[in-house]
Amino acid sequence: MSTTNKTLRMIFENAEGKNRAVSITDPVDEPGAQLVEDTMDLIVDNDIFSTTGGSLVAKVRAEVVERSVDTIYDADGA
Repeated sequence: MSTTNKTLRMIFENAEGKNRAVSITDPVDEPGAQLVEDTMDLIVDNDIFSTTGGSLVAKVRAEVVERSVDTIYDADGA
């Protein structure tokens, strides 16, 4: 059995200069670049998230990660 999952990862820089990701599982199929960029702007401008290294202060990049898993053996027989 094979399953495929997509995750939208939005990567930001925090106040300490470290990259941190906000991930959304099963996003709308191929969200447009402008929608993602606008969302990232809202997150930074409104200080939505804070990390141990402080607030998210800058956008770095966004990516859609696709993961495929092929089960070759399952003890439950499913």
